[in-house]
Amino acid sequence: MTADDVKQLLQLQPLAIEGGFFRETYRSRWNVSAEYLPDCIRGPRSIGTAIYYMITPETFSALHRLPGSEIFHFYLGDPAIMLQLLSDGSSQTITLGSDLARGQQPQVVVRGGIWQGCKLAPGGNFALMGTTMSPGFDYADYENGNREQLTAQYPGAAALIRKFTR
Repeated sequence: MTADDVKQLLQLQPLAIEGGFFRETYRSRWNVSAEYLPDCIRGPRSIGTAIYYMITPETFSALHRLPGSEIFHFYLGDPAIMLQLLSDGSSQTITLGSDLARGQQPQVVVRGGIWQGCKLAPGGNFALMGTTMSPGFDYADYENGNREQLTAQYPGAAALIRKFTR
């Protein structure tokens, strides 16, 4: 199966703001009012959301952060490398994939407020993942990473930051 096959079969569309391809598969019909959410979230939010998300050699998930936690699920294809910039000034990379013996992880939780981005592992053709969030995703919460600001804040990860930003 090729990346184009997956895009067509799952009806994935380009995700211009972040990169890659996606389709929302679930949005709860129930909302949480703002008074019950953390201060960093303004306005009501869906109780939960889920998407399919795919990256290819030509696309990647640019560094961004969200106020709520996001759970990544690896479905098929080739491994993806996730960069996380942590609040203590450190960074880590995690490989999402199905080869558990090589340390790949089929599920990764990104806590709210952590900078994150994903790229396909070298030589890969595509990685199909899914993400779920609770409270649900809202574009109002999305913060795109600025290369210069992140490099200044995380100088030890400067080379990686360049690869995960536009």
